Amino acid sequence: MFPARIPTGAPAALMILALSGCSSLWSCTDTTAERGEAGVGVRVEDASGRSLGVTAEVVDWRLEPHPQVPSEGDHVYFRYRFDGVGESSGPAVDACAVDEERVALGCHVIFSSQAFRRGGALTGDSWLAVEHPERVAGVLLIPNDQSYDGRTCEEDIKDGGGPHPPEPAAMGDRL
Repeated sequence: MFPARIPTGAPAALMILALSGCSSLWSCTDTTAERGEAGVGVRVEDASGRSLGVTAEVVDWRLEPHPQVPSEGDHVYFRYRFDGVGESSGPAVDACAVDEERVALGCHVIFSSQAFRRGGALTGDSWLAVEHPERVAGVLLIPNDQSYDGRTCEEDIKDGGGPHPPEPAAMGDRL
């Protein structure tokens, strides 16, 4: 028996394929982070669970009619602050109105980039529409950075994969 003959350029061609990312077809993996502990004030963390050196805090909240749709009754109005955000793009976190048992009544993402710099912090305000505003006991933030959720393997097997933030919080989630 004689060994199979390997064409002269085969090792180089395989190396080029590996370096070009074609080998990622067999190794693309997605990981979804666990949802962090919600709170009035949180340390924002990336999809790997590492602190970004940024804190986010609900400064205050109240129920009142939204000025653009007063006929809809009370909405949750809240003010928030991000500390430690650099000059470039910053993080985003889920904000949720919750009842006494920390069940989400309504949520949406707030972006530090939509806040205004005052002193060293970024401050902003937002509204949450909830079905039963009388049940609102507070507004909590979830520490997981939602500002970037790269492509998944399913969407792009060559360039996708890696860590992703958890699914955004939704009505009915216990925080």
